[in-house]
Amino acid sequence: MFMLGFPLLLVPFAIYNIIAFLMPGVSWTGAVITVHMMSGADWTMSAADMLLVLGILMLFGEVMKSTRIGIRTVVDHALSLLLFLGMLVEFMLVKQAATAVFFFLLVISFIDVLSGFAVTLHSAQRDLTVEGKLPHISDS
Repeated sequence: MFMLGFPLLLVPFAIYNIIAFLMPGVSWTGAVITVHMMSGADWTMSAADMLLVLGILMLFGEVMKSTRIGIRTVVDHALSLLLFLGMLVEFMLVKQAATAVFFFLLVISFIDVLSGFAVTLHSAQRDLTVEGKLPHISDS
């Protein structure tokens, strides 16, 4: 429950920034893992691929969190929106963020903001109750 007010997509965003700013010589496209497949092909994963997979998994967690109703959900959506805006500004203004990897993380964050609001609104519609009198049905 304590994770409700924390945007999970902050994790891949922070990892990207740590690598981009503190380890400037690290390549995003170099093979990190190579798996020999039964077909005879070699499947390689780069650091960029692994970071994007982490971002997609975190997006799944964010969508699951958005199904809850309450004040914490509103705070969570606000923090996700602030994270997206911060990522957008960094993408446009910072040279180290002008990469395809960061752009895909930005798109994942945008999908998080849109889907979070959509799922919350849809869930809130089902919880909406209207108080009032039921029409009287006469025995005819």
